[in-house]
Amino acid sequence: MTAIAEPRAPRAAVRRRGANLEKWGWVYMRASGVLLVVLIFGHLFVNLMVGEGIHGIDFAFVAGKYATPFWQWWDVLMLWLALIHGANGMRTIVNDYVTHAGTRRVLVWALGLAAAFLIVLGTLVVFTFDPCIGFDAETASDTIISICG
Repeated sequence: MTAIAEPRAPRAAVRRRGANLEKWGWVYMRASGVLLVVLIFGHLFVNLMVGEGIHGIDFAFVAGKYATPFWQWWDVLMLWLALIHGANGMRTIVNDYVTHAGTRRVLVWALGLAAAFLIVLGTLVVFTFDPCIGFDAETASDTIISICG
Protein backbone atom coordinates (compact mmCIF):
# COMPACT_ATOMS: atom_id res chain seq x y z
CA MET A 1 0.00 0.00 0.00
CA THR A 2 1.38 3.43 -0.94
CA ALA A 3 1.13 6.38 1.43
CA ILE A 4 -0.16 9.73 0.29
CA ALA A 5 2.41 12.45 0.76
CA GLU A 6 1.71 14.95 3.50
CA PRO A 7 0.37 18.25 2.07
CA ARG A 8 2.71 21.22 2.16
CA ALA A 9 2.00 23.37 5.21
CA PRO A 10 3.90 26.68 5.52
CA ARG A 11 2.96 27.04 9.19
CA ALA A 12 2.10 24.61 11.91
CA ALA A 13 -1.64 24.39 12.43
CA VAL A 14 -1.66 25.23 16.13
CA ARG A 15 -4.99 26.38 17.55
CA ARG A 16 -4.53 29.71 19.32
CA ARG A 17 -6.76 31.27 21.92
CA GLY A 18 -9.16 34.03 20.88
CA ALA A 19 -11.25 34.58 17.80
CA ASN A 20 -10.82 32.18 14.90
CA LEU A 21 -10.13 34.75 12.16
CA GLU A 22 -9.80 32.12 9.43
CA LYS A 23 -13.29 30.82 10.22
CA TRP A 24 -14.76 34.32 10.20
CA GLY A 25 -12.94 35.08 6.94
CA TRP A 26 -14.50 31.95 5.45
CA VAL A 27 -17.97 32.96 6.69
CA TYR A 28 -17.46 36.50 5.34
CA MET A 29 -16.55 35.18 1.89
CA ARG A 30 -19.80 33.21 1.66
CA ALA A 31 -22.06 35.93 3.04
CA SER A 32 -20.45 38.75 1.03
CA GLY A 33 -20.53 36.61 -2.11
CA VAL A 34 -24.30 36.14 -1.83
CA LEU A 35 -24.88 39.81 -1.06
CA LEU A 36 -22.56 40.88 -3.90
CA VAL A 37 -24.56 38.81 -6.40
CA VAL A 38 -27.71 40.70 -5.39
CA LEU A 39 -26.00 44.11 -5.41
CA ILE A 40 -24.21 43.56 -8.74
CA PHE A 41 -27.27 42.22 -10.57
CA GLY A 42 -29.35 45.09 -9.16
CA HIS A 43 -26.69 47.53 -10.34
CA LEU A 44 -26.59 45.96 -13.80
CA PHE A 45 -30.38 45.83 -14.08
CA VAL A 46 -30.84 49.50 -13.19
CA ASN A 47 -27.97 50.67 -15.38
CA LEU A 48 -28.56 48.49 -18.43
CA MET A 49 -32.24 47.53 -18.52
CA VAL A 50 -34.24 50.39 -16.99
CA GLY A 51 -34.86 53.56 -18.97
CA GLU A 52 -32.80 53.97 -22.13
CA GLY A 53 -30.50 51.09 -21.24
CA ILE A 54 -26.83 51.37 -22.03
CA HIS A 55 -27.44 54.35 -24.31
CA GLY A 56 -28.70 56.39 -21.36
CA ILE A 57 -25.53 56.03 -19.29
CA ASP A 58 -23.66 59.31 -19.25
CA PHE A 59 -22.48 61.90 -16.74
CA ALA A 60 -26.05 63.09 -16.14
CA PHE A 61 -27.19 59.53 -15.41
CA VAL A 62 -24.45 59.09 -12.76
CA ALA A 63 -25.17 62.55 -11.35
CA GLY A 64 -28.85 61.67 -11.06
CA LYS A 65 -28.10 58.39 -9.27
CA TYR A 66 -25.62 59.99 -6.86
CA ALA A 67 -28.10 62.74 -6.03
CA THR A 68 -29.95 60.19 -3.86
CA PRO A 69 -28.50 58.62 -0.70
CA PHE A 70 -29.99 55.22 -1.62
CA TRP A 71 -27.75 54.82 -4.68
CA GLN A 72 -24.76 56.28 -2.88
CA TRP A 73 -25.06 53.67 -0.14
CA TRP A 74 -25.82 50.90 -2.68
CA ASP A 75 -22.60 51.64 -4.58
CA VAL A 76 -20.52 52.14 -1.42
CA LEU A 77 -21.75 48.84 0.01
CA MET A 78 -20.94 47.13 -3.28
CA LEU A 79 -17.48 48.75 -3.32
CA TRP A 80 -16.65 47.82 0.28
CA LEU A 81 -17.89 44.25 -0.02
CA ALA A 82 -16.13 43.65 -3.35
CA LEU A 83 -12.79 45.10 -2.23
CA ILE A 84 -12.75 43.29 1.11
CA HIS A 85 -13.94 40.07 -0.57
CA GLY A 86 -11.20 40.31 -3.20
CA ALA A 87 -8.47 41.24 -0.72
CA ASN A 88 -9.48 38.37 1.57
CA GLY A 89 -9.38 35.95 -1.36
CA MET A 90 -5.93 37.19 -2.36
CA ARG A 91 -4.78 36.92 1.27
CA THR A 92 -5.88 33.29 1.29
CA ILE A 93 -3.93 32.61 -1.92
CA VAL A 94 -0.82 34.33 -0.52
CA ASN A 95 -1.09 32.34 2.73
CA ASP A 96 -1.47 29.08 0.77
CA TYR A 97 1.34 29.54 -1.73
CA VAL A 98 3.99 31.88 -0.31
CA THR A 99 6.28 29.82 1.91
CA HIS A 100 8.71 32.50 3.13
CA ALA A 101 7.20 34.13 6.24
CA GLY A 102 8.68 37.59 5.59
CA THR A 103 7.48 37.70 1.99
CA ARG A 104 4.04 36.47 3.04
CA ARG A 105 3.80 39.19 5.70
CA VAL A 106 4.83 41.93 3.23
CA LEU A 107 2.31 40.73 0.61
CA VAL A 108 -0.55 40.48 3.10
CA TRP A 109 0.21 43.99 4.40
CA ALA A 110 0.41 45.32 0.82
CA LEU A 111 -2.99 43.77 0.05
CA GLY A 112 -4.50 45.31 3.17
CA LEU A 113 -3.07 48.74 2.46
CA ALA A 114 -4.16 48.67 -1.19
CA ALA A 115 -7.69 47.59 -0.24
CA ALA A 116 -7.91 50.24 2.51
CA PHE A 117 -6.66 52.97 0.16
CA LEU A 118 -9.16 52.03 -2.56
CA ILE A 119 -12.02 51.82 -0.04
CA VAL A 120 -11.24 55.29 1.33
CA LEU A 121 -10.77 56.78 -2.15
CA GLY A 122 -13.92 55.17 -3.57
CA THR A 123 -16.03 56.19 -0.59
CA LEU A 124 -14.79 59.78 -0.87
CA VAL A 125 -15.62 59.83 -4.59
CA VAL A 126 -19.17 58.59 -4.02
CA PHE A 127 -20.01 60.88 -1.10
CA THR A 128 -18.25 64.02 -2.33
CA PHE A 129 -19.37 63.71 -5.96
CA ASP A 130 -20.59 67.13 -7.09
CA PRO A 131 -21.97 67.32 -10.64
CA CYS A 132 -22.32 71.08 -10.36
CA ILE A 133 -18.57 71.83 -10.41
CA GLY A 134 -17.99 73.75 -13.63
CA PHE A 135 -21.74 73.86 -14.25
CA ASP A 136 -22.63 75.73 -17.43
CA ALA A 137 -26.38 76.07 -18.02
CA GLU A 138 -25.80 76.70 -21.72
CA THR A 139 -24.24 73.30 -22.44
CA ALA A 140 -25.65 71.13 -19.63
CA SER A 141 -28.24 68.42 -20.14
CA ASP A 142 -31.74 68.70 -18.68
CA THR A 143 -30.89 66.27 -15.89
CA ILE A 144 -27.87 68.31 -14.76
CA ILE A 145 -29.90 71.52 -14.96
CA SER A 146 -32.61 69.96 -12.76
CA ILE A 147 -29.97 68.89 -10.20
CA CYS A 148 -27.84 72.04 -10.21
CA GLY A 149 -30.58 74.51 -11.01
